[in-house]
Order: sequence, then C-alpha cells, then structure tokens
Amino acid sequence: MIKISKFLLIATLLFAAACSTEDGGDNGGDSNGGDNFDRGEMLANWADNIIVPSFVAFQEETQKLEDITKAFAENPGAAELNVLKTQYKVAYQEFQTVEMFQIGKAEELNYRSFLNTYPTKTENIESKIASGSYNLELPSNFAEQGFPALDYLLYSYGSTEETLEVFAANPEYINYIVAVTERINALTTEVTASWEGDYRDTFVNNTSSSSTGSVDRFTNDYVMYFEKILRSGKIGYPAGAFTGSPSPTNVEALYAGDISKNLYLQALDSFEDFYYGVKVNGGENGLSYYQYLKYMQDATSSESITASIADQFSAIRAQSSELDSNLKSQVETDNSKMLAAFDELQKEVVLLKVDMMQALSISVDYVDSDGD
Repeated sequence: MIKISKFLLIATLLFAAACSTEDGGDNGGDSNGGDNFDRGEMLANWADNIIVPSFVAFQEETQKLEDITKAFAENPGAAELNVLKTQYKVAYQEFQTVEMFQIGKAEELNYRSFLNTYPTKTENIESKIASGSYNLELPSNFAEQGFPALDYLLYSYGSTEETLEVFAANPEYINYIVAVTERINALTTEVTASWEGDYRDTFVNNTSSSSTGSVDRFTNDYVMYFEKILRSGKIGYPAGAFTGSPSPTNVEALYAGDISKNLYLQALDSFEDFYYGVKVNGGENGLSYYQYLKYMQDATSSESITASIADQFSAIRAQSSELDSNLKSQVETDNSKMLAAFDELQKEVVLLKVDMMQALSISVDYVDSDGD
C-alpha cells in the first residue's frame, strides 16, 4: 500500500512538471492559456523599434524647443517668436507619437499629465506670472504647464506684435515660458534615459501572462489611451458626447486652433501603427497586436477580429476627413460631425477592449467612468 502511494505521488509530480513546462509558466512566450506566440519578441519589437526611437525623436524636438525658447528670451523679437511658435507646433505634433506610452518612468512621473492636461487653467497661469513664484513639479499644477500652457501663452494675446507687447510689459511672461519648456524637456529626457537604460530590459524580460506582465499591463494602458485620451479627450469632451452640451473650449491646442485636427490624426496614426507593429525607422513590420491576433485566429479558426479592427480604422479615417482643421470651429459650426467621429471611435473601443483583449486572454484592469 505504501509503495503504491509513493508511485502515485511520483507520477503526479511528473505530470504537474510536464504541464508546467508545456504551459510556459510566467517566464516565456508560451502563455495565455498555452499559446506559443513569442511575447518576448513582441515586447522587444515594441521597445527597440517603436517606443525607444519615438522617445529619442521627441526628445530631440523638446531640446530644440527649450533652446529656441531661451534664444527668444535673449532676443525677444518678432522673428524669434515666430520661430518659437513653429517649434511649439512641431514638438506638440511629435508628442502625439509617445503620449500613449504611459508605463515605466512615464507612469511614475505622471508624464502625460504634466505635458498635456487641457484645458489649461489660464487664471492660475496669470496669477503665477504676476507673483513670479511657482513650482511646476507639483501635481496640483498639471493644468498650468506643458503644451497647453504654451498654447495659451503664445497664441491667446493676439498677433505677434500684440503678444510681444504683453511680454515687454512684464518679463515674467517669458520667464514662465522658459520654465515650461525646460520642464517639458527635463521630463522627456528622464523618460527617454530610463528606456535607454535598465527599464528596456525590465520591460522586455517580463513576459509573464499574469496581470503584472508587460503585455497585460501595457495593453491595458494602450486601450485606455485610445478610449480616454484619444476618443474622449480629443473628440468626446469637446463634442459634449457625455453631457449633451458641446464644449469647444475643451479642444486640444485651443488657442493655436488650426493644429487641433492634425494632433488628433497624428495620435490616431501612431496608435494604428503600433497595432500593426510598424517600426519607426522603417523595415518590415515586427510583432504586435495584429500578428498576435492573427496567430490566435489561425490556431482556433475563429472569426477574423483583425478584419473588423482594420475596417473600423478605415471608417474612422473616412469620417475624420470631414472634420475642419480647427476642431473648435467644427464644434461651433457643425458639431454633428464631431459626434459622428466619436461614434466611429467608440466602435473601435469595443473591438479593442472586448474582442481583442478577450482573444488574447487579457483582463481589463481600469475603470470605465463614461457610462459606455
């Protein structure tokens, strides 16, 4: 009887070990219910070919923005101000390529909140400039810095000549602009350095299929970005999709105006490129969500989620082509097109948040407070 029990115990342990090896545990690409998709290679493609080069390119623009701002501070003329305005637009556009990567150091620093909380609090900005005293490192100052603050300071006072008159009357305006651009660049430099340092390996090596693994955590951040920042922030709130009352002052780049649609489209482009694994510096697409879904579909002979997602991206673009270059004007003149844009984005939210995440066995870990 004792010998039989020992035999059963050994057999049970051997069976468990075999199952553990077959399932891949928490350390390899063999995860999510036993699929053999190479999550490690996908994470490496994300880091090396998309995230890191995107931050490097953006950091080059934020450094230029700081340098140009300081040159303007030394010689605050019309030509210098126009160069600064141009670089602001270039950097803001480039920011749309990294805004979705709120993980690692960016999450730790509240990076996105410091760089792009809008609408900006204009009264607080004016109060800080009047006092000459402020601390932009405080989370309570999210809405008084970053690109929305520059948008207000560079465009709200009128023409170039009128803006220069405001700055000449109080040099603290220029000092504040310098402080804002320095902070944008400092935060971006810190996040970029983290990715180029140890965090890249930490991210890539965490192939666990648990909720703490890089794929699961990033996917939640990625889909939440599309839902909360791209759909709601850039389109839904200005259109009044949640309140029934249009709010044109909630538009991104409110004061520059004519770049708001371009910012939205750049964000959409970057999001879609990431889905397909498009490498920033060119070459054949690497592994990403599209390839992962194709793998799962081929393995299970399931319906094509990838076709539905692709069709919806096309539908979003077709509808977006009807929007005015200035989304504030679009809300004010024909808000129905903004609401239509929101509806098309919402259809993609369902495909990503429900169909895609379920197909990849990733649980949603964030709360939807929009009632949809």
